[in-house]
Amino acid sequence: MPSVSVGALLVFLIILVALILFVTEPVPIDVTALGVMVTLMVLRPWTGISPSEGVSGFSNAATITILAMMILSEGVRRTGVIQRIQATVAAYTGKNVHKQLGATVGLVGPLSGLINNTAAVAILLPMVSDLAHENRTSPSKLLLPLSYASMAGGMLTLIGTSTNLLASSISGELIGQSFSMFEFTHLGLIVFGACALYLLTVGYWLAPSHVIPRSERESTQQDVFLTEVIVGDDSPFVGQALEEALDRVDFEANVTQLIRDGEHRREPPLSTTIQAGDAFTIRLTEDALRTLFDVDGIDLVPDVATEADLQTLGPDETLVEIVVTSGSDLVGETIASAGLQDFYRAAVLAIRRGAETAHERLTDFALRPGDVLLIESKAETVDRLANDPNVLVAGELELQRFRSSKMPLAVGTVLGVVGLAALGVLPVMVAALGGVVVMIATGVVKAAEAYEAVQWDVIFLLAGVIPLGKALSKTGGAELLGELLVSSADVLPTVLVLGLFYLLTALMTNLISNQASVVLLLPVAVDAATRLGANPFAFVLAVTFAASTAFMSPVGYQTNLFVYGPGGYDFGDYVRVGGPLQLLLAVVTTLGIVAFWGL
Repeated sequence: MPSVSVGALLVFLIILVALILFVTEPVPIDVTALGVMVTLMVLRPWTGISPSEGVSGFSNAATITILAMMILSEGVRRTGVIQRIQATVAAYTGKNVHKQLGATVGLVGPLSGLINNTAAVAILLPMVSDLAHENRTSPSKLLLPLSYASMAGGMLTLIGTSTNLLASSISGELIGQSFSMFEFTHLGLIVFGACALYLLTVGYWLAPSHVIPRSERESTQQDVFLTEVIVGDDSPFVGQALEEALDRVDFEANVTQLIRDGEHRREPPLSTTIQAGDAFTIRLTEDALRTLFDVDGIDLVPDVATEADLQTLGPDETLVEIVVTSGSDLVGETIASAGLQDFYRAAVLAIRRGAETAHERLTDFALRPGDVLLIESKAETVDRLANDPNVLVAGELELQRFRSSKMPLAVGTVLGVVGLAALGVLPVMVAALGGVVVMIATGVVKAAEAYEAVQWDVIFLLAGVIPLGKALSKTGGAELLGELLVSSADVLPTVLVLGLFYLLTALMTNLISNQASVVLLLPVAVDAATRLGANPFAFVLAVTFAASTAFMSPVGYQTNLFVYGPGGYDFGDYVRVGGPLQLLLAVVTTLGIVAFWGL
């Protein structure tokens, strides 16, 4: 075994700290990645990372291509093409849940091969959610398959996921062999087919039905919002027992907290006498919340909504559910400090976060990724929210304004980018940037909208972790890890070592970002293959495919987090549904790589 250099030890220490920060997220993961980048440059005498190498992630072809694909996806979304598809899909599926599931999986897979799969889920999530509600299907049955199928669909082409682009760039540096547009499409089709078959059979059986369709909603533990009301001085409820007041209102509600004179009382007794100024935290359905508007003597508090906000919704107003995304600027903010009412002129009326109850004022509720906020807004606000990368709109898509006349141009541009890259006429980065120029020049997307469409946290994450892979190779850390893993070949055949790399990558991807997993494990995989005398490209593909299969955790892949709130899921749902799928694709992918590329 080679001796361990001081540089390698420092890099391993940096990786350990980064992994802890990625998993616990005391700060956003992009901030952690930038911290890694700076640390590597500061410790240049030991890590070997010069300033130019430290910031090379910003100019990396994969980073630029991903940025361009985000803008292209936004251009497609703004034309309303998805809404056209929704109408067609709804007419076909009706109330047949198996048809709905088949349409969801069959639509998101190919789309994820044409545009970034994260963007595909962001575009389709509201459509699938509305399709489920309108046809009396639990969205929980469709949204997790939507996320899983998008991951498998992302492996159909080079541009299907940012992981592929990053892995292609690193593979080119390590072994001089990057990916072409359809390098692994044949294997991707097999993987997607296996994934789809699982989701339509075993996955459907294992998927929960947490969220009740809007047309059938009752007060269930999983399908309720938290809101807060305050009793006015002249309220008719003053002096009444809490039980008597609940009997007077025409809906079911569960009072979880009383705030009186600054004191918090959890689950107050029904015999509690109501006083003026009392604030109650209540769990209730969206329909019950609408009824609450008409109850005299109480006011909604979450965003300290105005009297106008609490009146019956006008013809141009609606209740909209929005989901806080991973990396959102809202994460860590409270409902009071988020400034949604000032910035969007939208009143936050309630919040949903699984079965959690508040132990504080709702205005002090710190927001997390996956939280669902119920807001009252106008049509123009819905349009602004739909274009904001900090949130996803989970309903009321009919209120958004689209550039329908630009639809052929947007779709044609994306197909042109794919065609030029596939035929080798232009590198994928150049083709994607050219597509961006066409979309902006022709008005499909405005320049300001293009900047807003970029998920800058992803860009900075990529730029921050790319130098880490270089440091791992330069200091001999990858060589050391490779030799340790190669030692397993003493008792395992090479094909099982390949499968071991797949499982190791998949496990790591469930805990940290897929980009970080690729950066850390590709150099190790290449070194291990070289020592085994095996095909290094086969090991590159195993790591690449595995990094896009984070099925067992809501935080491992952004698409999983997108559906977490709207689907009402908990962590166990991902393990129960995603665990068997993870093992199935480990076998299918490993055998497919051996069959097509050999060892």
